[in-house]
Amino acid sequence: MLKLNVKNETSRLRAVVLGTAASNGPTPTVAEAYDPKSLEHILAGTYPLESDMVNEMEVFNKVLQKYNVTIYRPELMTDYNQIFTRDIGFVIDDIFIKSNILPERERELDAIQYIIDQIDPIKVVRPPEEVHIEGGDVMLWDDHIFIGTYKGSDYKEYITARTNKEGVQFIKDLFPHKTVKEFDLVKSKIEARDNALHLDCCFQPVGPNKGIIYKRGFREEADYMYLVKLFGKDNLFHVTREEMYNMNSNVFSIDSNVVVSEKNFTRLNNWLRSSGFTVEEIPYAEISKQEGLLRCSTLPLIRD
Repeated sequence: MLKLNVKNETSRLRAVVLGTAASNGPTPTVAEAYDPKSLEHILAGTYPLESDMVNEMEVFNKVLQKYNVTIYRPELMTDYNQIFTRDIGFVIDDIFIKSNILPERERELDAIQYIIDQIDPIKVVRPPEEVHIEGGDVMLWDDHIFIGTYKGSDYKEYITARTNKEGVQFIKDLFPHKTVKEFDLVKSKIEARDNALHLDCCFQPVGPNKGIIYKRGFREEADYMYLVKLFGKDNLFHVTREEMYNMNSNVFSIDSNVVVSEKNFTRLNNWLRSSGFTVEEIPYAEISKQEGLLRCSTLPLIRD
C-alpha cells in the first residue's frame, strides 16, 4: 500500500507521478486548444515538437533521481498528451482526490489507475459531478489550503476557468480543520499574458516562508494583500507580466531548500540562490508553450 502524505509544497519529496511526453500525438488543431498560450503557438507554427519535450522531461526525471525520489509514470497511451499530471489528481494530507477535469482528458486518469490501486480505497475521493477542480489550483501550506478559482458569472464560457465555487466548498467540507482560502484569478481565452490558468501560474510558496507571486494575476487586490500579509512582502518575489507568461511561478520544490527551475529564469534563479536555495536549472521552455511547466507536470504522493 502507498501511504500518502503531502501537507505543503516544499517538504522533502519522496514519491511523485511525473508526466510523460512520449507518444504525445500531432500538433492540436485550433479547435482543440485548451488555453491561449497553446493556441498562440499553434497559430504561429511554433508548437513544441515531441522529441524536444521528451528530452526536457528526461532531464527533469534525472534531477528527481539524483535526489532518490521514487518516480511513477503514467501508462503510455498512443498519440495522447500526458504531460500535465497535476491537473488530473492531487494529494492533501493522506487523501488522493481525483480531479473533475475537462471530459476530453478523462483517459489521463485511467493511465495512473495502477498507482491509485496501490492506495487504500478509503483514501481515494472523486468529487460529485458539479464540482470542478484541478490540482494546479490547489496549493498546500501546512494548515492552509489555497485554491484558485473564477467567480465571474460567465464561468461556463471560459475553458480557462478550471475550478468553480463548488470545488472550493468541496475542499472546505473535506478538510474542516484547515484554513481554506480561495483566490479569484484573472482569466483570458485569447491572451496568455493575462490568463492565470491555475493558481500556480501566479503564486507558489518556496521554502518554509517565501513565495513567488504575480500581483495582476488576482482579480481582487484584497486576495493579493492576503498573501502579502501572510508571507511578508520582503519574502515574496514579484514577477513581471512577461515572467508570468513564461511561467516563473511554476517551479517545483524537491526539498525546503532545493528548487527545480527553468534555466532561462535568470532573475528568479538569482533571487532563489541569494535566499539560500539550491537551484537545479533545467531546460523546460518547449513544454511551457502549452501554458504549463514544472509543477504542472508533477503529482506529489509522499513528502516528509
